[in-house]
Amino acid sequence: MKKVLQMASAFIGIIIGAGFASGQEILQYFVSFGYMGIVAAILASALFSFMGMTLTRLGSKMHATSHSDVIYQISGRFLGKIIDYILIFALFGFGVVMIAGSGSTLHQQFGFTPIVGSGLMLILIMLSVMSNVDRIVKVIGSITPFLIVSVIFLSIYSFVTKDLSFSELHELSMTQKPAVSNWLISTLNYVSMNIVLGASMTIVMGGDEGNEKTATLGGLVGGLGIGMLIIVSYFTIFSKINVVGQVDMPLLKIADDLSPILGIIYSIILYGMIFNTAVSLFYSLGARFADIGSAKFKWTITLLGIAALGLSFAGFTDLVSLFYPIIGYMGFILFVILAFSWFRMSAASEIDNKIIDKNAS
Repeated sequence: MKKVLQMASAFIGIIIGAGFASGQEILQYFVSFGYMGIVAAILASALFSFMGMTLTRLGSKMHATSHSDVIYQISGRFLGKIIDYILIFALFGFGVVMIAGSGSTLHQQFGFTPIVGSGLMLILIMLSVMSNVDRIVKVIGSITPFLIVSVIFLSIYSFVTKDLSFSELHELSMTQKPAVSNWLISTLNYVSMNIVLGASMTIVMGGDEGNEKTATLGGLVGGLGIGMLIIVSYFTIFSKINVVGQVDMPLLKIADDLSPILGIIYSIILYGMIFNTAVSLFYSLGARFADIGSAKFKWTITLLGIAALGLSFAGFTDLVSLFYPIIGYMGFILFVILAFSWFRMSAASEIDNKIIDKNAS
């Protein structure tokens, strides 16, 4: 059970980066649809659970050390190459957003110029990705519980102290610009986008777990945890939409309004969650192009990190609203293939069990 919870916490940490922990993703993908946003959040919870256990199970079953090990095997050479390129593009693009988010976090909370937070993040990434997978899983998982507790606390505070009625909050939420115009497409796009974001590291994490059942449960519990955080974050931001509708970091704004000390604490947690996701992104990118720990691996990460730092100055909110939906649509291919692979694995396991039962009798 300890290993299951550790993997679940790591999966949450991989998915929850700058966009989620800041509240900007939840604002654009769920709160902007008013009441329908909660329906979308519940649907997203179910989809994350299914995708989480599919990725970790595939990784464990195939003893994967890189996402390409699995992608080419489940989708064939042609589609595999397309998905591989999508993942490479997405990993780097999300890395840019994470570095931009780190700069925005320290700028909003402490007034530092964005280069300070972004530059510090790049240094931490380059120092950390030289570690092995097991150590990264532990680092990623260790910060996640602090975010869960913080978001739940902020949700209770926001709900109790809301200034407007539900109908007024709904009307105000509907004035926000959504990332995608339809709530159902928005939900599918959001889950797809995050699966593209987390697929590489989650597959590698599953490959590091020899017990397929443990890996599957870790993905399932992690998906449920992400769903819970989406729902809780929705109520937090929805309840204070009149206050946070126009800021880069809605959850950080709520924490800071409650208490400057709490704002500092949450900014540290937020920065840590961005670090979690950024490490998994650049580690996965490096593993795609070179043997882990090799000189080429280290140089690849260093050069990609410097390039991402330069592109991050486009601005955090603009990067989220522009880049995330594009990757979500591109990720539909991976989403469908993973769903089919789950049913193929389940069918194969059922046949194996029947053969075992027949031989035993």
